[in-house]
Amino acid sequence: LSPGEKVALLAEGDGAAITRCAPYMMAMARLSEVRAVAALPSTQAPTVVAGNFRMMLDIKIDIKAECARIAKEIVRIEGEVKKAEGKLGNESFVARAPAEVVAQEKERLAGFAATLGKLNDQLQGLRG
Repeated sequence: LSPGEKVALLAEGDGAAITRCAPYMMAMARLSEVRAVAALPSTQAPTVVAGNFRMMLDIKIDIKAECARIAKEIVRIEGEVKKAEGKLGNESFVARAPAEVVAQEKERLAGFAATLGKLNDQLQGLRG
């Protein structure tokens, strides 16, 4: 979605509460409308759970393009993982670098690994 594009939000839950909150959600999230629905449609669009509500943007996803985008991001993150593992696997770097720098690199590696897991899960969800 482009930043200026407004789309509808579908919300499942207490319809009266959704109607009361709709103007605020529209202003905060730049939505075209907020619609209360009995059940969200079964699509590949991301869904968020907030309290007793389930919400999703009413958008059509180009599965092929989204899979390509995620695959490209996976390749980028895998490169970052290799760089971080290379630094941490270099005994000279670990011995000479301040402890906080080594700790920071370990945190980056953990963050990249977590992101990679989420991207792989997302890609699997889109494919199947």
